[in-house]
Amino acid sequence: MSQHQQAERSPTAPRLYLVTPMLEDAEALTRDLAAALEAADVAAVLLRLAAADERTLINRVKALVPVVQRSGAALVLDGHAGIVARSGADGAHLIGIEAFSAALGSLKPQRIAGCGGLATRHDAMLAAETGADYVMFGQPELDGRRLAFETIIERIEWWAEVFEIPSVGFASSIDEIGPLAAAGADFVAIGDGIWADPRGVAVAVKATAERLAASKALA
Repeated sequence: MSQHQQAERSPTAPRLYLVTPMLEDAEALTRDLAAALEAADVAAVLLRLAAADERTLINRVKALVPVVQRSGAALVLDGHAGIVARSGADGAHLIGIEAFSAALGSLKPQRIAGCGGLATRHDAMLAAETGADYVMFGQPELDGRRLAFETIIERIEWWAEVFEIPSVGFASSIDEIGPLAAAGADFVAIGDGIWADPRGVAVAVKATAERLAASKALA
């Protein structure tokens, strides 16, 4: 993913899409994020921002923009499309077709517009028709609930057969990476398990990337 072009479907292994913890202190995340990005090929980072006033949010993003973009990855905000341009981020990820449609005008064509929270095939098709640069399947709701994993796999398989726009499969654990890759996800997103791994974030990201490559090879 990049600021100026849509992600392209990879003929080989899906690429990693890291999802950060809920960010309150940018300085505290900087070292771990830099280590993660050095450990493996990462396409994008989805930055989750804890509630704060707009100026504070912008400053948090600005602190991490050089860390992410220096690695060649895209920095995508989880929501907050209105501060993407002012913070220097590469785009935004919106939940639900209504939020996505409302934010589209402030993002395209210069910035990435991703869409998740797509409960039905119809919603996913609307996102594609409206101009999504990617769709994400399997992202948990705020209360932790999400579609059954079998349904997520089915959606990704369907999407890979029908659409050129890339899909992101959200892995709640490293064990879900293989099935998501085999189903045809172009990117695999993973979050909490990376940052909480007792081996350290660099080791966890490298192991995840290796699992991703091996999973596609066996698919």
